[in-house]
Amino acid sequence: MSQKDPAPQTQAPTAGPPVAVTTATRQKGNLYEVTKTQLDKAAKAMSLAPDVYTILSQPKNELIINFPVRMDDGRYLLFKGYRVQHNNILGPYKGGIRYHEDVTLDELKGLAAAMTWKSALHDIPFGGGKGGIKFNPRLHSKGELERITRRYTHALGNNIGPEFDVPAPDVGTNAQTMVWIMDTYMNVVGFNEKNAVRRVVTGKTITSGGSYGRETATGQGLVHCVVQWAEDHKFNLNGSTFTVQGFGNVGAWAAKILAKMGATLVGVGDYKAYLANPEGMNPHKLAEHVAHTGSVEGYKGAHPITRDEFFALECDICIPAALELEIDEKEARALKCKLVVEGANGPTYPAAEAVLAERGIDLLPDILVNSGGVAVSYYEWLQNKRSERWDLEEVEARLQKRMTRTYNMVRDTAEERKVDYRTAAYIIGLERIARAYAERGIFP
Repeated sequence: MSQKDPAPQTQAPTAGPPVAVTTATRQKGNLYEVTKTQLDKAAKAMSLAPDVYTILSQPKNELIINFPVRMDDGRYLLFKGYRVQHNNILGPYKGGIRYHEDVTLDELKGLAAAMTWKSALHDIPFGGGKGGIKFNPRLHSKGELERITRRYTHALGNNIGPEFDVPAPDVGTNAQTMVWIMDTYMNVVGFNEKNAVRRVVTGKTITSGGSYGRETATGQGLVHCVVQWAEDHKFNLNGSTFTVQGFGNVGAWAAKILAKMGATLVGVGDYKAYLANPEGMNPHKLAEHVAHTGSVEGYKGAHPITRDEFFALECDICIPAALELEIDEKEARALKCKLVVEGANGPTYPAAEAVLAERGIDLLPDILVNSGGVAVSYYEWLQNKRSERWDLEEVEARLQKRMTRTYNMVRDTAEERKVDYRTAAYIIGLERIARAYAERGIFP
């Protein structure tokens, strides 16, 4: 059964410049149940040991915290925060922190599980976790966001740590958010250990211990997978067309990198608007517009369309890079593309994936293509641990090698076992986790 969270206990007042009201939230399914369905499919295909399946079917820890924060006008509001720690058999829990009004426990359980599979798939010594706060960050000033972040971090206490649980940015958070978390955590540990715990979070600014290449990592990793798919299918990316849903960090960087390779962005959408231009849009100018206004809405280089029209646009590649569960059977039947590349976590319903397969539309799954972020987060964590700073060229070379190697493993596993790419990716990750449990056993 779906686990429902209590409604937000307060509604924060608008602070700073006026913010437009967002479009109505679509009714979605339960991401945790969807993730479990995908786990069941892979477990059956590989005959996963029942005891390992039982362990992985639920997170190890589910934390819910309520904490007060002072607003700019002097009032105090109560916020609800979460941290889900799914599995750490291969290393510290690892996963983003999301600031969004629709955050739920089951959503974070699904996302935390996906992080476990993602780390295991890429042979990164991390486990899976996810956190969030249930509120709309667009309704708050920078000062309020800082106080919310610091109070959340303080409330988590020793439930995070550089060798235990390492958060990172996600929807609604960024490098500045991570720096606030790091600084707060630093100030609650021993004075002589402050600089030894920079790696308590990744995705930080360069000045505060971040890694070169981290900002572009998820979009760059996605493109590495698209390039491999194109080579396998003898498809020329130069002259191809693509659409992007969600023009945040992942969508924007993927679009910029693909444009450099000769591909044309013909459709884009986000929480406020959908746009199209068959002649193409400049992703750099569009990103500047989004940075200034907060949305693709109002961009002069394209004309408005509906959400349904967006998914029906003719293109070669569709990149859902917004939130989870955006592509249902309706969208899957409307799509007119050759390839769907999951830039977001869990954007496709299982039933929709079956429709895509029937229609001959390839799909590259999230735990493969959007994992460039966790890969470079690992590199950042290592640099902090060793007190090193790697050049951008070294980070990008390591990322390309890892993404290419893992893509080839997924492709080969899919061919050998006669399964789809998502199931193949799950199988690779689950086999690594199962081996760890077989070797270590369960204490006591």
